[in-house]
Amino acid sequence: MRILITGGAGFIASHIAERFVRAGHEVTVLDNLSHGDARRIPPQARLLQADLLSPQVGDLFKAWKPEVVCHHAAQIDVSTSLKQPLTDAATNILGTLALLLHCRNHGTRKIIYASSAAVYGTPLYLPVDENHPVKPLSFYGISKHSPEHYIEAYSSLYGLDYTILRYANVYGPRQDPTGEGGVISIFLNKLARGETPVIYGSGNQTRDFIYVQDIVSANAAALTAGSRQTLNVSCNRSTSVNELLHMLCRLSGRTVTPEYKPAQPGDIVHSVLSNRAAAASLNWTPRYSVLEGLKDTLASIGD
Repeated sequence: MRILITGGAGFIASHIAERFVRAGHEVTVLDNLSHGDARRIPPQARLLQADLLSPQVGDLFKAWKPEVVCHHAAQIDVSTSLKQPLTDAATNILGTLALLLHCRNHGTRKIIYASSAAVYGTPLYLPVDENHPVKPLSFYGISKHSPEHYIEAYSSLYGLDYTILRYANVYGPRQDPTGEGGVISIFLNKLARGETPVIYGSGNQTRDFIYVQDIVSANAAALTAGSRQTLNVSCNRSTSVNELLHMLCRLSGRTVTPEYKPAQPGDIVHSVLSNRAAAASLNWTPRYSVLEGLKDTLASIGD
């Protein structure tokens, strides 16, 4: 199968590229390398270094005709979305729309779109399922949700198949601890440097943490399943920030006392996503507990 992976030099999608190459697929990675690292791309995959809106992308579609697009390229920094909403929308909304035009014009069968739990906003109930109201709290959440409507419309109007995957809090090897990096990568970076981890709020706030390899297996399943569906990809289990730091200290053999600071404005207190629909539609369940995923992440440091 010919698969185009956008953002394939980044944290999540580089792992997906490795899985797809191992499975024998023909893979091309599209990445402008503004945040990605070309060294993460498997040598069997081709790299097109370009922006989503570049004319080179149309040339690639015309010449190569990908059967599936696995779309992970995005502006993912919430603060950037608030400071530069035009840049955020250009990448996340217009970039996705450009891909959809290419898919329609060149016979792509399916798009797998990486969406986010950020589309839901403050949970009205837990666990959050796919029927939960969508009310994002940031421009980032808006710009991740808007493409879902375009994808659904392209499917209805032009027959493009799709699976939309709304990710919980993803962690694992290669995650960037700077900027809007996940709390796990930030904590690991602090521990490695002998610095004091900072916890905003009481630390009793909870999140649904999912290991990157479980995200990979959901994308692999979506190549042939989950047709025209929007699905949460999560562990369906909550872990507090305090618990998380405790596990990391225990696994790394370090003892630290975190610095507690006031909760950040707009921070959600509790979040957990239901994964029942993904389990049924993709025949998928997460294999890694948080503890197992943390062990693998720690073992990868220095690789």
